[in-house]
Amino acid sequence: MPLEAGLLEILACPACRAPLDDASAADTPELICTSEDCGLAYPVRDGIPVLLVDEARRPA
Repeated sequence: MPLEAGLLEILACPACRAPLDDASAADTPELICTSEDCGLAYPVRDGIPVLLVDEARRPA
């Protein structure tokens, strides 16, 4: 279930403050940092983004 566009516009990566890309329609829903240096992927659980650096997946 994709996030609302208005919500996605105000969310930012807590680690580097870059915008987030919505990949919540995928098999493993997440918001991905658009910064090339950071690239953390934050999980979306039950339609709620978990924007905690400790919960984020590091880029492969």
